[in-house]
Amino acid sequence: MLIKQLSIFIPNKKGSLSQLTDILTAHNIDIRAIAVFDTAEFGILRIVVDDPDHAVEILNKEGVVAKVSKVIAVEPEDKPGSLNQIFDILKNVDINIEYIYSFIMRKKEMPYIVLKVDQQEKAVEELTANGINVINKEEIYAK
Repeated sequence: MLIKQLSIFIPNKKGSLSQLTDILTAHNIDIRAIAVFDTAEFGILRIVVDDPDHAVEILNKEGVVAKVSKVIAVEPEDKPGSLNQIFDILKNVDINIEYIYSFIMRKKEMPYIVLKVDQQEKAVEELTANGINVINKEEIYAK
């Protein structure tokens, strides 16, 4: 139930994101989720795409270094406290959340939450056991 995420270092200057998305667009790669974390000199772009293996291959051919990591995508309920429930489940089994961001799939309209945690498989087991909908990769990668 883990999905692939690409992490890419990009210069923190005008046009860097556009250059990268130009490459993906030219190869018909659809970005499902995007988050950028910046510093003064560079940014770390994290994306979930519909064909991560092909995207890495294309980016590498274009001279862009892209690292693949696995993350969890969950679908919290649309009610107050649903994120707190997820965070409590992970806290209670001593799993650390390294970072988090959200995105919306067009077909669902509810946000998915991407979690990078230090014990991925255990987190999936615990979240699922506690009734949290962990999104499978087929749902993310479907065209």
